Amino acid sequence: MNAELLLVLGLLCACIGMFVLNKPRMDVVALLVIVLMPLFGLVTVPEALAGFADPNILLIGALFVMGAGLARTGIAYQLSDWLIGKAGNSETRLIALLMVSVAGLGSVMSSTGVVAIFIPVALSLAERLRISPGRLMMPLSFAGLISGMLTLVATAPNMVVDSALTQEGFGGFNFFSFTPIGLVILLAGVGYMLFARHWLRTDEGEKTSHSTRRNLLDLIEDYELSGREHRLRVLPNCPLVGKALKDIHPRRQYRANVVGIERRGKFRAEVLHPNGDSVLQAGDVLLVDVPVDPAIDPLGRTRELGLEPLPLRGRYFTDQSKDVGMAEILLPPGSSLIGKSVLTLGFRRTHQLSVIGLRRNNTAQTGAILEEKLKAGDTLLVIGTWKAVRQMQTQTRDFLVLSLPAEIDQVAPAQSQAPYALLSLGIMIVLMVTGLVPNVIAALIGCLLMGAFRCIDMEGAYKSIHWPILLLIVGVMPFAVALDRTGGIDLAVDGLLHLVGEASPRILLGSLFLLTAAIGLFISNTATAVLMAPIALSTASQLGASPYPFAMTVALAASAAFMTPISSPVNTLVLGPGRYRFGDFVKIGVPFTFIVLLICVLLVPVLFPLY
Repeated sequence: MNAELLLVLGLLCACIGMFVLNKPRMDVVALLVIVLMPLFGLVTVPEALAGFADPNILLIGALFVMGAGLARTGIAYQLSDWLIGKAGNSETRLIALLMVSVAGLGSVMSSTGVVAIFIPVALSLAERLRISPGRLMMPLSFAGLISGMLTLVATAPNMVVDSALTQEGFGGFNFFSFTPIGLVILLAGVGYMLFARHWLRTDEGEKTSHSTRRNLLDLIEDYELSGREHRLRVLPNCPLVGKALKDIHPRRQYRANVVGIERRGKFRAEVLHPNGDSVLQAGDVLLVDVPVDPAIDPLGRTRELGLEPLPLRGRYFTDQSKDVGMAEILLPPGSSLIGKSVLTLGFRRTHQLSVIGLRRNNTAQTGAILEEKLKAGDTLLVIGTWKAVRQMQTQTRDFLVLSLPAEIDQVAPAQSQAPYALLSLGIMIVLMVTGLVPNVIAALIGCLLMGAFRCIDMEGAYKSIHWPILLLIVGVMPFAVALDRTGGIDLAVDGLLHLVGEASPRILLGSLFLLTAAIGLFISNTATAVLMAPIALSTASQLGASPYPFAMTVALAASAAFMTPISSPVNTLVLGPGRYRFGDFVKIGVPFTFIVLLICVLLVPVLFPLY
């Protein structure tokens, strides 16, 4: 072992130590590596900075932009709606569905891209279920890694190994050669994460800060809105069809406040904010607020009026939170609204918002709040489009906006562009699957289409890129060059062959898996596959065995990067959102790596006979 190799290993151990302690920040450690490697003469300056020119870095950045475009157009949240609709309040079903969805999509496109796209989805799901993001982020990353084990094109190491086989004169793998083993690993991964989730971080400090941000459910409880909400469909025979709300006077005649109208649009149902000129159409679904009064049956005349009651899917229309928002406003002394009622003010006509709640002296008022004369210090709860809610913040003469609920962060400002976002994503996936252009070019084409269709703007695109994560990946790359140049990787491989070269083929497969996974802790899985594929084929040749089980083992082990947050970009992506530390991946990833090892040693020789 030469002095240069000792120096490289020393730096590597120091970096791992700082990663474990999380001091300083990981991107700062990456900068230290970039600076120290050339200073010690281990790599040249161009080699230390080569990561910035790596296509994969640009690919990851572009996929961040694609993920932001999907979030901005509401697709990510619609997917979260579907997942939570199927999972209900069951965290178990949610984790299973999330992992299967990510693995399925990742089997035909970049797993890094899939995870980047699903991060806002998982954060939204965690918010809605009120669980720590850390409960979902690691299952998300594990599913992304497992997706690389499902098809030939799912990840670069698979294609590297396939290329090594063809260069040696053997037939390559087919598209679904990996699928049987990958499916078993996916099922094992789902089962393991359902058990291991109890070990995941749930930072109490995070929960505390998280709970201080009020949401729609908190407002509904504070203003005692439960039981007042009704959904009514306008039937074709309804006498109200073709009439404007100002001609019907629902608030005066029925004490019913129409706060929204669901109407089928070009691509989806849209929620329109009503005003006096809103004309009802057959098929409209009315979102109606009726004060709770035991003496009044709010639905008594619905059949007579040709209105069909519909089931409610959330408390006070929370299922419409992507379109319908709420806010609290305070009436300060001197406000021109004091002494007047909401009805006489024409509040909805002026501000495009409906008043649905009133609190006075910290007590929710019930009954005919729209006719109540307002006083200084009253707080009103208003409902309407998020655009109208935001506009209220600029109007401070007569009222002050006290708080905006957490759901405002999930509003899709470019929701009408959702079909074009899907088109951009579809084109990117087709280009990646067919290989017509390199993956990075496919991703850039997708980004340009997102911009051309106004799914995302330049400012949003730059903000969506997680620059510290890219810097971390770039900073670790020089270790691959240094280990290869100083003979560190060759030394490890020679040692393995010396130790287990005479053992049974299954033990050799297991050892090959462990060595590949160990090297993958420090360098990219693609580089690992490049280094290990010739070793695997040479070993098979010396034993007189088939090359396929050895090649398959290397490909699967290269994707088994579960043990550290730097062993794969997929893990690095979820490090921040999941609020993980280095040791969290070690604790969860090491046991699962050995589970994957066991599955490979048992199944690979069965599906790909050794002799």
